[in-house]
Amino acid sequence: MTSRTQKTSPTPLAKADFEQLSEFRYQMRRFERFSEQAAQSEGVTPLQYLLMLHIKGYPDRDWATIGELAERLQAAHHSVVALVTRCETAGLVRRRISETDRRQVEVHLLEKGESVLARLAQMHRAELTSLKGAFVVPHIEI
Repeated sequence: MTSRTQKTSPTPLAKADFEQLSEFRYQMRRFERFSEQAAQSEGVTPLQYLLMLHIKGYPDRDWATIGELAERLQAAHHSVVALVTRCETAGLVRRRISETDRRQVEVHLLEKGESVLARLAQMHRAELTSLKGAFVVPHIEI
């Protein structure tokens, strides 16, 4: 048994491990590229699509705070504020001061955002269906 302070050498990766990792990243990138093109075809940026998706997909409610969206997007708070501003200007979302905590800002989808998101979600579902089996999480021995 090794102690926590003692380092163990990782098992070297085999050629097959690299092939699995490569294929997984390739399939992820293909899906990302599809998603980028789909968003642009609807007149929004890929980040605007993701913002709307995370608002609609936030667990147990149909809105999210700026901080929650920053976490979901893995982005800086100020960057999400700017993204929300651009989405507001485009008529996709609306900010609202929280009724329960006036320090928080809730971000809600507007009708136009709901409509764009619904179309994009349909496209993404169809693409994911076509990729069934392509996304295999690599199994690499540690």
